[in-house]
Amino acid sequence: MEVVRKQPQHGWIEVITGSMFSGKSEELIRRLRRVQIARQRVQVFKPIVDDRFSDSHIVSHSAMRIPSENVRNSDQLVEQVADETEVVGIDEGQFFDLNLPAACNTLADRGKRVIVAGLDQDYLGRPFEPMPQLLAIAEYITKTLAICMVCGDPANHTQRLVQSSDRVLVGASGLYEARCRHCFDPTLAAPPERD
Repeated sequence: MEVVRKQPQHGWIEVITGSMFSGKSEELIRRLRRVQIARQRVQVFKPIVDDRFSDSHIVSHSAMRIPSENVRNSDQLVEQVADETEVVGIDEGQFFDLNLPAACNTLADRGKRVIVAGLDQDYLGRPFEPMPQLLAIAEYITKTLAICMVCGDPANHTQRLVQSSDRVLVGASGLYEARCRHCFDPTLAAPPERD
């Protein structure tokens, strides 16, 4: 059965953000599954750099999964969205280029519901572009919290457990854990100073 809408569809942007292990991808998948149940046409994307669990699926830490397409950048994402697509899901927004907010605006202006999940802070606790810009233009924002692996309080930070000065170091358990404000220590990830 084909769903026919009486009015033109209006687009908007939703952002799901928070630390690692807070359920961002899980929430994205949950929303996309509801859309599929409603028989809306969906396309799901993730950056090609995110190959941790699967090349062809978004996979949450709790093993929820949904098929996805890999893209190199936000321009390629916009090019691959079909005219008939009603909902666009995007995971790991922080790994996209700085043009992602403009790309999401373009899609929303075309009448698409755009749902983006991504980290709002990097391993040093700094805003992780382009997520802050997306938060500024989104109609709906969901902030997720994890549980601190040290004390059990609500966790808003991603603690890097290995030394590296690379801003992007793709990984999961073993490389990162969730930490609260009190237990978070960005100096743990700093490489040792050379004499």
